[in-house]
Amino acid sequence: MIRAVKSKPFNRIFSLYNHYYLLRRRFRSFTLSGSLDPLLPNTGSPMEPDQPVIYFMNHSSWWDGLLLYHASQQTSRGDHYVMMEEEQLRQYAFFRKLGAYSINKENASSIRTSLQYTTELLHSGKRAWIFPQGEILHQDARPIEFRPGIGLLLRRSPRAVAVPVTLCHGMVQHDLPEVSMQVGTPVIEDWKAWKSEEIATRLSRVLEKQLNDHKSELVRIGQGSLPGAFPLIRHVRSTSEKYDAARKRVNR
Repeated sequence: MIRAVKSKPFNRIFSLYNHYYLLRRRFRSFTLSGSLDPLLPNTGSPMEPDQPVIYFMNHSSWWDGLLLYHASQQTSRGDHYVMMEEEQLRQYAFFRKLGAYSINKENASSIRTSLQYTTELLHSGKRAWIFPQGEILHQDARPIEFRPGIGLLLRRSPRAVAVPVTLCHGMVQHDLPEVSMQVGTPVIEDWKAWKSEEIATRLSRVLEKQLNDHKSELVRIGQGSLPGAFPLIRHVRSTSEKYDAARKRVNR
């Protein structure tokens, strides 16, 4: 298992590179609906600074890790870590400096070690991102099914808040993709009262409903972002928009 070794200097440099070069070249826009530091349900109060949080998200593209990294950098006060496939982390080892650590789903011993490491992060007040589907799947793949690891983590960290996050991306009216991230209502339960498989099933249904509603609303309005969403990447002009602007200048 490969542990994270965060580096503040590297993070500062990479955050700028990711924002202004990687993401802005690939996407027309990236917006966030909701907050990664949400208010607790029922009480309406903010989470404690050391409140353990597990963000669980659908995994439908290679870019998901860089997108969630950018969102957390731009909008959250928490200290974020992300679980990453071990083979990928070996190939892109610099992600360790940003908070990535590995899991090898083919090795039972490695899975136990990764889950224990995640538990340690949560108990120390860190925030962990996981992709409970266990692999990259098309955003329209249904049903959404989770592996039981998320249930084991929550049973071991009964104070943890589970926060559903959905990503929808596609090309609508422009020739660059637009990405919409939505943060749902935190889920708080007496996790020890549930079996791991029951927790995984319940949270998979929460995420599936949120993703369905998220996509349906984007389709209804015919846009790539939800109304009132916070822009994590300002609109980048697409090829067609650049052409239209150039044509107007020529006409003038």
